[in-house]
Amino acid sequence: MDISFFIRQCFGDAARFSPQNAAIAFDDGDFLSYENLAKRANRYANALHELDVQPGDRVGILLYNCTEYWIAYFAITRIGAIAVRLNFRLAAEELEYAIDDSGATVLLANTDILHRIAHCCAALPVRNFIAFGDEVPSPDWAMPWSYLESGMDRELPLPLPCPETPAMLMYTSGTTGRPKGALWSHGTTTWWTAMQVMEWGLTPRTVTMVTGPMYHIGALENYALPTLAVGGRVVVLRSRNFDIRQTLQIASRQQVTDILLFPSMIYQMLQATEIDNIDLSRIRRVFSGGDPLLPSAIEQMRERFGWMDIVQVYGLTEGTPIVACSGPGQGYDAPSTVGRAFPFAELSIRDDDGVPVPAGQAGEIWTSSPANALGYWRKPEATATTFVHGWCRTGDLGSIENGALRIVGRKKDMIRSGGENINPSEIENLLLKHPKIVEAAVVGIPDARFTEVVCAVVVLAQGHCLSEQDVIDHCVAGLAKYKKPRKVVFVDELPRTASQKIIKHELRRRFSSEASPSA
Repeated sequence: MDISFFIRQCFGDAARFSPQNAAIAFDDGDFLSYENLAKRANRYANALHELDVQPGDRVGILLYNCTEYWIAYFAITRIGAIAVRLNFRLAAEELEYAIDDSGATVLLANTDILHRIAHCCAALPVRNFIAFGDEVPSPDWAMPWSYLESGMDRELPLPLPCPETPAMLMYTSGTTGRPKGALWSHGTTTWWTAMQVMEWGLTPRTVTMVTGPMYHIGALENYALPTLAVGGRVVVLRSRNFDIRQTLQIASRQQVTDILLFPSMIYQMLQATEIDNIDLSRIRRVFSGGDPLLPSAIEQMRERFGWMDIVQVYGLTEGTPIVACSGPGQGYDAPSTVGRAFPFAELSIRDDDGVPVPAGQAGEIWTSSPANALGYWRKPEATATTFVHGWCRTGDLGSIENGALRIVGRKKDMIRSGGENINPSEIENLLLKHPKIVEAAVVGIPDARFTEVVCAVVVLAQGHCLSEQDVIDHCVAGLAKYKKPRKVVFVDELPRTASQKIIKHELRRRFSSEASPSA
């Protein structure tokens, strides 16, 4: 089965639902019907085929969230080409690397982003640039978006892609360094869609709002695509300048039933007092991932929004986007875990030699499912290291307790100081118990005496002050002395990936030369 099934299933005598059903809306706008979604996807596909885009070719998508992103995705994959999902937050040099690495021959991009990469366009493999939006005038070397809209709306005269056909290339978050392109097939995507429908019981009455950027799986393949697969409705939130009050107002007006809110968004929701008059009664489920939610936040959600189920999820692009999730009510009752294995997914906790460890013991999380990536694009050594006999080595540390997965941290985040292993999450959890600290990240930085020492990077609550010694004293009161921070850095915000994971390698780089003398 191929990805275009999800929009063609509403046509014909045995259609599962009406093509006139509402499919996708952008923010507060009107919904695009399944019929119009299919027609415009055909136009884009035919127009791209006229540009000699063939099966196996790569087409870059470098767009802010918009309905056209969905249409382009369906068009590219219908051809049998590979949709290269590019992060608009990247610097020009990083974008140049990803576009060049993918070998994209066509690039769909917002006009302002095209100007950002104008200096390197001649060195890229791209033959055709197609400009979207009117943020700034389009470069004269780019084709107008109207070219795609002017394509024929008839079915593309090419065979449907096979399940094994590569469909999507997404450059991973890169919390450990330069990103690698994770490759998905049509089969990966259709399997992943079916797994979510099975777990969450989505129906044509489901209205799902995605709040993340669409270059990330969390805003397209997760939650949204399975909603379309059952004939439901998807609300896409605009990129940049997230505002919790505006988001919830849109959710109320669009009658959203399921919403993706990253932990940082939930914290804003709990701190906001001006949302009490917004009718949120239709929201029955809140998905959250990237980082675990603080137990105190979960308890506040229960007190203020108890009718909403909290679903904590864990996964990764390479090794199944959600390989574990909390079941109904489990987000409240067992907040320190991310729940049980997903349907058709397996979890295994293993030691450094790849041997399974006893239940309750921490080790590296290995995952297996039909939704694991095919591998890394043009990186056979990295693929062989990460994908082993049908399993994906995640690099994350966890344990299985009472059948549920508990995330301990990243394997590479473990700090080795004075011969002792120090788990950063233990210190982070203690820091977040301080009433004046709203966010914290702990990394190891080089030290001549201890090899590494603990550096705490802290975001204070608005209007509050703490000294470095205040923070150290708070930690010493609850931890062994060798685990205390030797350096405390106060910042306005922590660097995060699109999935809201803290980019710890950036913190290590920034503060590696700022360790205080060993004491």
